[in-house]
Amino acid sequence: MSTVPHRGLAVSPALSIPEAELAWRFSRASGPGGQGVNTTDSRVELSWDVAASAVLSDSQRARLLERLDKRLVGGVLTVTASEHREQLRNRAAARTRLAALVAEGLAPPARKRRATRPTRGSQERRLAAKKQRTTTKQMRRRPTD
Repeated sequence: MSTVPHRGLAVSPALSIPEAELAWRFSRASGPGGQGVNTTDSRVELSWDVAASAVLSDSQRARLLERLDKRLVGGVLTVTASEHREQLRNRAAARTRLAALVAEGLAPPARKRRATRPTRGSQERRLAAKKQRTTTKQMRRRPTD
């Protein structure tokens, strides 16, 4: 997360979202807050239009739109923070959450798992353990006439 609010939101060393592309909304949060609970707009909503962003390349935009499609509404990614009593701390939490979501969405896909077969030795050990367990349980039974 960037410590300087005017430069933008640093997602990675190669990507920073400018402040002009971020939209903030504030509202009253539920929960504890003392006397100011009904007067302070401490809940924060941070929105970023992924589909219209100028800082993303076409491949980055396509990857984000595909990976975050469940979270996007009309191509806009919105993050909410209301866990703190102060608006400033909720702002920082929302910035951190948005940066983490975008970084996770832009991460390269994981390598596919290559199917492997169990080795002959592991199969033999498994069958030997099963036979040992069988004989152990047979020894516990009552003797038959």
